[in-house]
Amino acid sequence: MKDDRNIYIGSLPLDADESEVRGLFAPYGEVLKLTLILDQETGESRGFGFVKLPDDRVQTAVDALDGIELRGCRVRVNVARDKGQKAPRRRF
Repeated sequence: MKDDRNIYIGSLPLDADESEVRGLFAPYGEVLKLTLILDQETGESRGFGFVKLPDDRVQTAVDALDGIELRGCRVRVNVARDKGQKAPRRRF
């Protein structure tokens, strides 16, 4: 599957920058691409983005980083879904 390498990272501090996020993922493999999503009107961070790693490193990074605390924010990390695909239901 060609999109296996896409990782969603959310609940980031709004002032998190590319180098900080890249540093989170660097121990798990080469960061092939990093995109932090900005508000179109203000240019400010929306608190989420996408990271691409080598396929064989994705699950290790997701398992290690999901739920970590970054400057007071509990970060969400998971394999990104295709646009329009529904999120799996969470069981509590």
